[in-house]
Amino acid sequence: MRAVRFHEYGDEEVLRVDETDRPEAAGHDVVVEVAGAGVNPVDTYFREGSYEPFQLPMIPGVDVAGEVVAVSEYVDDYAVGDHVVGTGLGMNHFGGYAEYAAVPEDRLAHLPDGVDLVAAGGAGVAAVTAWRALVDHAGLEPAESVLIHGGSGGVGHAAVQLAAATGAHVVTTAAPEYHDRLTELGADAVFDYADDDLADAVVAETDGVDVVLDHRLDDYLQFDAEVAATGGRVVGIGENDPEVGFSNDGVARSKDVSYQFMSMFNTPRLADPLAGVAYLMGQGDLEIEVARTYDLDEAAAAQVDVMNDSFLGKLVITP
Repeated sequence: MRAVRFHEYGDEEVLRVDETDRPEAAGHDVVVEVAGAGVNPVDTYFREGSYEPFQLPMIPGVDVAGEVVAVSEYVDDYAVGDHVVGTGLGMNHFGGYAEYAAVPEDRLAHLPDGVDLVAAGGAGVAAVTAWRALVDHAGLEPAESVLIHGGSGGVGHAAVQLAAATGAHVVTTAAPEYHDRLTELGADAVFDYADDDLADAVVAETDGVDVVLDHRLDDYLQFDAEVAATGGRVVGIGENDPEVGFSNDGVARSKDVSYQFMSMFNTPRLADPLAGVAYLMGQGDLEIEVARTYDLDEAAAAQVDVMNDSFLGKLVITP
């Protein structure tokens, strides 16, 4: 089969398309013919060697969706022909930038009939992170208000839809060109993140936010405290600069604001939130926007674009 691999750590130039053996369904693995593999910033971190060493050469790609073509004798819940979505690859398991991928069954979920496999390929990291943040950590409830920073991003646009599906009042930020589409996806109010009076606008809209989903803690940690309601919950999923801190933590203390920092890779069993994500996709309550697709030969360009370009939704490799 054809697969993108890196034989050493480095920039996007280390990615190349190789001919390699198709994986087998060993252990508790399911072999999937890949229809789509989402491109995520974390794919570039793995390639650069920012995390623990991998078995090289390595196939990148945390996300995958496609049709099952083989199952291990130890797997009972999947059969040849099933449509599935998976995530959590690329760190300790060969990833999805390939014609076929072997995926552990505890990182998979069945896809309902009619769900687009290419779009589902971009769902994993984005939608599972949103689910873990809003459902598992924040405990978002109907009629609560939620602020989602960066609503046009992969996680952001999934979070907007997930929050809307819970019945929450959804506020998000994005560049002006994405406001109309985010409103269509379920946002009740969309603000330009560059507005000087953004904090005032958010508080005026919500009377203080119950839940905040923050992907840039180095920029918004203090802001989150200022716009939060008493008892507000802030879930942090990332930052550009690891030096994160308050200029005035008294604002947070005075409101009993709680902070939860998380990584999707700490999910006890990825199949569980994936099942919820797949259900919402089947019901039409969650639509993964595919901004652009790339073939295997364009994987390097895709990894450059995911770090540098502005777009709504996800970039997806289509082998």
